[in-house]
Formats: sequence, structure tokens, C-alpha cells
Amino acid sequence: MPPQPHLDPTEPRSARPAPSATTTAATTSAATSSSATAATGATAPAGRDSALEEALAIERAQRLTDVVTRLRRALRSSIRTDYPWESLPMAQVELLQTLAAAPLRVGELAARQRLAPNTVSGLVGKLLDAGFVDRQADPGDRRTARIALTPAGHQQLLDWQQAHERRIANALGTLSPADHDAVMAALPGLDRLAQALAGVGGPASLAAQAAPAAQDQRIA
Repeated sequence: MPPQPHLDPTEPRSARPAPSATTTAATTSAATSSSATAATGATAPAGRDSALEEALAIERAQRLTDVVTRLRRALRSSIRTDYPWESLPMAQVELLQTLAAAPLRVGELAARQRLAPNTVSGLVGKLLDAGFVDRQADPGDRRTARIALTPAGHQQLLDWQQAHERRIANALGTLSPADHDAVMAALPGLDRLAQALAGVGGPASLAAQAAPAAQDQRIA
């Protein structure tokens, strides 16, 4: 360490040598580091809490996704006992369920199912061949046609629905009263979750409804 200059206490302060640039920089750095440490220490708990909440949210979503996936797989597998799977693939079932509310154009079906119009057109063709749907004139545009369920389509969808209901009812009957009540109590929340995923009332839903139907007027 270089020798420090001798300071005479009787000497006026203005006559004393000014601190070196190194000393000034070191003092400033220490003060800055102290302030940063204090700030970090004050905000660190909040950051940890946020990361913990995010981790818990992801874990809950993973558990729900796993249960829903296993439930769908088990239901599809078990229903084959009562209802031949090959007779009505799930993609066609979903189209029939959508058409059960009202006839739609292929473009409208594609928007609601979030599928490409040509994919929906192929599915509709199979349902037409099976006699489950038919084409109807569109009152709003005679150049296009709407797809509607036939009586056979309604019956096929009803049979499929009843087969699912029987399977679920039988499975519910094997649960304890507490588990049965817990499942039923969760239904309203699950219904709202399904609506949130489907974007009901949200921007995605409104955008789908506003999509021009002209993109597939010739497909049907």
C-alpha cells in the first residue's frame, strides 16, 4: 500500500490533498453494490413466490390433462364392447353432434371444428354415403348448400350417445359415495373450463363466427 500523506489537523481543509480517483471509484462501487444488494434482497421473495405459483399452476394443469386423457381413452376403449368403433369414428361423431343443433355449410363446420374445409368436406362425403346427412338448399345463398342430419343420422348419434351414457353410469356406480359426489360437484367447473378452452364468447370464437363463408362455397 502506498504511504498515506500526513494531514496536519491545523491545516485548512481546502489545503488538504483531494482523494485519488481510485479511492473515489472504490467508494462509489461499494455504495452501488450495497444498494443493489439491498434492493435484490427486498424483491427476491416476491420473485420466488411468483415462480412457485407458476410451478404449481403447471403441475395442476398436468394432473388435469393426464386424468382427462386417461378418461377419454378408457371411455373410447370400453364403448367398443357395446358400439362398434369402426361404424362411427370420432371425427364423424363430432360433426354429427355439431349438426344436431342446426344445418351448417361446410365452411361453418370447418370453423367450429377448427379443421381445414377440405378435411371437413371429406368427412361430410363419408356421412353422405352412409346416409347420415344430406344437402339442403341454403335460403340465404342458392349457390351453396347446407349439411343437415337425416333421421338415420339422428338415430346413429342417439345410439352412440346412449352407449356412452350407459358406460359412464356403470362406472359411476362403482365409486364410493364421496367420490361420486366429488365428480358431480366438479361438473360446473369442468363445463366452464370446456367453454374457456373452446373460446366461447372470446376473441377466437368471435373471429371464427366472422370468418367469411365464401372460402368454401363450392366445396359442399
